[in-house]
Amino acid sequence: MKAEFVLDEGGALVSSTIPGLKAPLACIGVAEKGSVSVRLEARAVGGHSSAPPRHTSVGKIAAAVVALEQQPMPARLSPPVEAMLRYIAPELPMFPYRVAVANLWLFEPFLLRALGAEPATNASVRTSTAATMIGGGIKENVLPASAWAVVNYRILPGDTVADVVEHVRSVVRDPDVEVRALPRSREPTAVSPTNVPAFDLLAKTIRGTFPQAVVAPYLTIGGTDVRHYQKVSRNLYRFMPLLADSGDLARMHGTNERVSVQGYAKGVEFYARLLASL
Repeated sequence: MKAEFVLDEGGALVSSTIPGLKAPLACIGVAEKGSVSVRLEARAVGGHSSAPPRHTSVGKIAAAVVALEQQPMPARLSPPVEAMLRYIAPELPMFPYRVAVANLWLFEPFLLRALGAEPATNASVRTSTAATMIGGGIKENVLPASAWAVVNYRILPGDTVADVVEHVRSVVRDPDVEVRALPRSREPTAVSPTNVPAFDLLAKTIRGTFPQAVVAPYLTIGGTDVRHYQKVSRNLYRFMPLLADSGDLARMHGTNERVSVQGYAKGVEFYARLLASL
């Protein structure tokens, strides 16, 4: 038995995130990025800080992290992001955005620069790099015997965990820094279709609840539970019926994360409409 579709969070109704798009964008996630955390570790003899080597283990790890931030994996348009651009193109100003989307063979570098200018859209066009943890040393006058850092990568469809680890090794290029992928990594998911009744039903329900919205497929940059249902259905979608601007997106999982009362009510309306349509 197969499900017609599975719906989870992951997409959203966003405003002021796409250059040139005035209407809210209803993003239906049709795929999600993979994830791998890479641990960097440098070991040294240690000793007293009065006679330090040129680079301590802390210095080596710091240099490795800076190098990884300065040399990210290359930007490109994956199939879900290219599909999103084609869906929203009719709502964009003719020049430069609509012309650019209609001629990706020529203007893709321009679009990648535009999308790469903001963190939220930059994450849609590359395997992202986020140094999230670092440690080393036990006292201010003792050379650290070891230091470490963890860098989290969210993997663009078309890249793999192995590609990320190889990229890290090629950028760090330090025999004193050990590089290894931590457990619980995951590859990007398959891309769900948009030319099926299930996607059309979601799009119709969104337009009925949010008449001003432009509906488009989307690459979910975080992780959701729907990836565990790939054996249940090939139509796996991600959408959260809450309007969010750039400020709301910045607060997710952070300080003062919130949903307005009016926004919550519209979310309930969306699910009521969807259930009534099944």
